[in-house]
Amino acid sequence: MIDGLSHGLGGGALALLAVVVGVAAFVQGTSGLGFALVVAPVVGMVAPDLLPVFLLASMIPLNLYVAWRERAALDLRGARWISAARLAATPAGLALLWAVPARHLGVVVGAATVLAAVVSLAAPAFTPGRAAYLGAGAVTALTETATGVGGPPLALVYQHRPPAELRSTVAVCFLVGEVASLGLLFATGQGRPDQVWPALLLLPVLVLGVRLSRLTHHRVDAAKLRITVLVFAAVSGTVLLVGV
Repeated sequence: MIDGLSHGLGGGALALLAVVVGVAAFVQGTSGLGFALVVAPVVGMVAPDLLPVFLLASMIPLNLYVAWRERAALDLRGARWISAARLAATPAGLALLWAVPARHLGVVVGAATVLAAVVSLAAPAFTPGRAAYLGAGAVTALTETATGVGGPPLALVYQHRPPAELRSTVAVCFLVGEVASLGLLFATGQGRPDQVWPALLLLPVLVLGVRLSRLTHHRVDAAKLRITVLVFAAVSGTVLLVGV
């Protein structure tokens, strides 16, 4: 039963994913980003066939929880513009997935992860406006639908806003995009039920991680945690590129 639910993953690979998912859920629950950046390169190394469905399915309960917990800080205006662009550009993300052979998806995930981390680390402070919201939504649609990694464009827009505003708004935008991307992937045959089972199997670990973030998200230095996540993403993405 476990082998069927785990998409053929060995015990060691499944245990590694469980640890990574739990840690990543804690990180995103605390800082507002990081789940896909932490998990995607690892999935790309041990089970690339699960991408992007596994990531998208895993993040739905995570972002539901964070959005509800931080609902009082939501930037509704920004979320509307980002989500509108996100929905409009989702088919382009599907086209990108079609254009990339399955054997090269790990390269794309690694490159997208490294690029996103470097841009996030280097970007200067700015005050977001409508153009920034629309741009972030469009880029997120491309990268998240194709690879499951979509947080950095949103983090760039909100990185200098209060942490609660970043967490709540990014979570809501993720939710809209994840549902849209999964719906389109399954409607076009690019998504399969067996890619969702591992996410369901690891749901208790994800819940534990995000629940633990409730105890620390007001106390942890989110800025330092963000830097740690981005450095880890750059390193793991590079390992994935070199490995493939």
